[in-house]
Amino acid sequence: MTDQVPAIVFYQPRIPQNTGNAIRLSAVTGAHLHLIEPLGFDLSESRVKRAGLDYHDLASVTVHGSLDALLAVQPRSRVFAFTTKAATVYTDVTYEPTDLLLFGPEPTGLDDEVLAHPRVTNQVRIPMLASRRSLNITSAASIAVYEAWRQLGFAGA
Repeated sequence: MTDQVPAIVFYQPRIPQNTGNAIRLSAVTGAHLHLIEPLGFDLSESRVKRAGLDYHDLASVTVHGSLDALLAVQPRSRVFAFTTKAATVYTDVTYEPTDLLLFGPEPTGLDDEVLAHPRVTNQVRIPMLASRRSLNITSAASIAVYEAWRQLGFAGA
């Protein structure tokens, strides 16, 4: 993996296929994927493996017991919480390679307690048409990590 692109964080993901797709995203971008427990599935499930295809060995994935456990090992990282409730648009952020891009579980998104966490640097949103609920978690992560990587000159590509 590379330290040249921000990391993706899935907070308590529930759908195995989405996490499998995120593993593939991690492999092709070099973004480390952090998964915050509890997970709504076992990582050995065939649906996770099928969605990640043969990219599992090319991705960097770490499971953490809690958000605080992740943040303890990333004390200097900024945390951008993606939520439909935010005023700041994700393209208005200048990303750094050490940033953490935090996404909530399907279908609820990040809860208010996580959004209010003292380590959350900013809440950001991906614009959508009015009256739409949300994007798929891995689609949102893809949009965000590619914008961050673009800003960083697609370092390592």
